[in-house]
Amino acid sequence: MRHLILVLGDQLNHDSAAFDGIDDDQDSVWMAEVHEEATHVWSHKTRLVLFFSAMRHFRDELRERGRTVHYHALGSNPNADRGKSFSEVLASDLERMQPQRLVAVLPGDFRVKQQFEAFANERDLELEWRTDRHFHSSPEDFAEFADGRKSLQMETFYRQMRRRHNVLMNGDDPVGGAWNLDHDNRESFGRDGPGKITGPHSFRPDEITGEVMDLVRKRFADHPGTLDDFDLPVTHAQARTMLRDFIRRQLPLFGTYEDAMWTDEPFLYHSRLSAALNLKLLDPRDCVELAVQAYKEGDAPLNSVEGFVRQILGWREFIRGIYWHFMPDYIERNHFEHHHDVPGCFWTGETEMACVRQSMQHVLQHAYAHHIHRLMVFGNLSLLLGVHPRKFHDWHMSMYADAIDWVSLPNTLGMSQHGDGGIVGTKPYVSSGNYINKMSNFCSGCRYDYKSATGEDACPFTSLYWDFLARHEKSLDSNHRMGMQLRNLKRKRDKGELNAIRERAGEIRDALLGKKP
Repeated sequence: MRHLILVLGDQLNHDSAAFDGIDDDQDSVWMAEVHEEATHVWSHKTRLVLFFSAMRHFRDELRERGRTVHYHALGSNPNADRGKSFSEVLASDLERMQPQRLVAVLPGDFRVKQQFEAFANERDLELEWRTDRHFHSSPEDFAEFADGRKSLQMETFYRQMRRRHNVLMNGDDPVGGAWNLDHDNRESFGRDGPGKITGPHSFRPDEITGEVMDLVRKRFADHPGTLDDFDLPVTHAQARTMLRDFIRRQLPLFGTYEDAMWTDEPFLYHSRLSAALNLKLLDPRDCVELAVQAYKEGDAPLNSVEGFVRQILGWREFIRGIYWHFMPDYIERNHFEHHHDVPGCFWTGETEMACVRQSMQHVLQHAYAHHIHRLMVFGNLSLLLGVHPRKFHDWHMSMYADAIDWVSLPNTLGMSQHGDGGIVGTKPYVSSGNYINKMSNFCSGCRYDYKSATGEDACPFTSLYWDFLARHEKSLDSNHRMGMQLRNLKRKRDKGELNAIRERAGEIRDALLGKKP
């Protein structure tokens, strides 16, 4: 064999650089469902089914194209290959195959990259890493952007990407005269709620997916989540159908209600395309192109299209750049020196906090919740409680179908938990219960009072918010974006309210910080 081409579960694109120059007579593709990757975090059943089913569909597509594919599928017997890593599974094939070279695209996980490099070095085997063309930019592009800058602002990077790729541009100026229309994208639904919303598009499990669901139910029965509602796209064709459906039905109002939440509405106007994008069942260029086309044809307003484009061309690319620019040290950052585990209700959804209960219902059923649930419910509560940022990242990797290390780590440790001290987000994203009340109807049916910080009915978010500001007042004092919050903290102290608030916060913390069942 000349080349053994390694294809990982988040590299399911046929135009991958891994296939450049492939000779079907001399080269083979290697894919593996690996126990260690399924269990190094306590993966949601839906996450496992998505990866394994999409991989098996891609395997079959490769074979239909005449490729030789060596595929390792997990069996239902949990003891057959328990604990095996990529390296251990690959080692069993090498003696038989004896390739001259291993070829792969840069993984989405630094840990996996290190595994393969160590494996190749131990065997004196050449390993060729190729650039991942799926993205609009490369780690080298981001390093050039970051060179010499004291701070790395997403907005600056985003504008550069818009110019480079000529997206929503009139010459050198942005279409509509503004780069960022986020001020138009913060509406709540009001008392009447969102009304009836259809979508996003869903798919019935086919035979391959059904087999994988049986496997996961048997082998990973103790993992969190349910498969009762599994309906994610697992092929390129399904992912493209989902994209087109979103552009037609949800995109027009996506921007306006991008930050809104509502009872029993997990998706609202969100696309739920992130899982398909991150497994590379979708090309981000197609997403951007179809959204811009909808604007040009008058089918979607600029605020929605710009908001969607910013998530893909701006935020997604920026986050990946942060990951590769700062790893491997980035994962160890812990700016506030927090050390708690995530609260037990993050695994079960069993809590009297309506916002957390509702958000966890979405996660347990769908391995999904949109970005405000992630940032301002789960992330906010974790930061206020003092959860270790890496433990919050591990939980996020466990529970979300779209979680890959490169996208999860900067979003959780950085943006959500401020563990990087301000590299991704310029301030900690913390709030009292007032924000959740403003953006949802959760508080109206909650046993806690979002306005209260003391007493048995005090909202945990509100009590913990003031406690967080008091605990970290010195380190936050130098952040100009926290000035108003710290002035409000001083008023609480001057009124003699702070001691009682902090006592209540301690009771809440003791009640919430249980262990994973």
